[in-house]
Amino acid sequence: MLPSTCSKVTLRQRPISNDRLSLYLDYYPAVRNPKTMKLSRRESLGFYIFANPRSKYQKEYNDAILMRAEVIRCRRQEAVINHEFGFLDREQPKANFLEYFEEKAKQHYEKWTITYRHFERFVKGKCTFGEVTVELCNKFRDYLLKAKQLRHPKQNISRNSAAGYFSTFRALLKAAYKERLLKENLNDFIEEIEYEEVKKFFLTADEVKQLAATPCEKPILKQASLFAILTGLRISDVLKLRWEDIRPDSSGEMSMFVRIQKTQKESVHPLSSEMLALCGERGKGIVFKGFNRSMTQGALKKWITAAGITKRITFHRFRDTFATLQLAAGTDIYTVSKMLDHANVTTTQIYAKLVDSTKRDTVDRIKLT
Repeated sequence: MLPSTCSKVTLRQRPISNDRLSLYLDYYPAVRNPKTMKLSRRESLGFYIFANPRSKYQKEYNDAILMRAEVIRCRRQEAVINHEFGFLDREQPKANFLEYFEEKAKQHYEKWTITYRHFERFVKGKCTFGEVTVELCNKFRDYLLKAKQLRHPKQNISRNSAAGYFSTFRALLKAAYKERLLKENLNDFIEEIEYEEVKKFFLTADEVKQLAATPCEKPILKQASLFAILTGLRISDVLKLRWEDIRPDSSGEMSMFVRIQKTQKESVHPLSSEMLALCGERGKGIVFKGFNRSMTQGALKKWITAAGITKRITFHRFRDTFATLQLAAGTDIYTVSKMLDHANVTTTQIYAKLVDSTKRDTVDRIKLT
């Protein structure tokens, strides 16, 4: 239940040295700081005016400062009416934003960690909440568009990588605002980095069979890759898949119960006998023991080349392959969207366009003349 009285916020002046007047806000009745539970009557604004302006410039200065003080008073009155007392917390602007970012990154997937490391480099290892402004965010946006890769310092990050990192940073700002750690929703004043449309490469059904029939110098890489093609799992989820995640579902059939690293949501995926066979003999702990990200570079390229495939295929393209082959086989887009754990079906529609493009290429191969 809301209180029957509301504090009135009044702008007041107090004489200080050198014939000046310090400005402060007076709250009556006093308002309570929700963190410290202490009552507050006064809030110093941190600036002053001339008590007896002697020149045109001093008068103009007084007018400008008084106008600024009145704007703050109006905002505080509105905050009091809405029972939002975050402005009373004097320590929050001094709190370590970089530390907050690092903790959030630990709760998410690799892109958050990379974005954190870029931001840490950008601010040279120090940043408080009070320093997080629209200007700082726009400068970080510009930094990302020109930044070098963390692992390959001589190469620039791609525009789409920059767009992804900035999108992650915007998600952080949204979280901080929602938790009332930032006073404004800075995303309202910041432009996104738009993604460039790039051609996605995926394997055809015949190429998947070629790959499955081709020996790989790293057998565990082959198992994990084919499993990703059949399930659509991201590499982060393949890497952390454990045997305890594979168990019978409510119908008694074997399924994967996994918490998707990117979304932190639990997802259930039915498993076929072929998928289970790729997991190998049941054991304890990690399913694909010995599989690591370094294998998705040289060893993966070597295996794909040995299979006679000339497309530029990365491990993530196995997820694209899963989506396009499912859609081409007639699986409806909503089911595929659920299998990919997409939050929105519009994300899945990208793969539908790839399938349509493939159909068009096939039609154009048959000509009468």
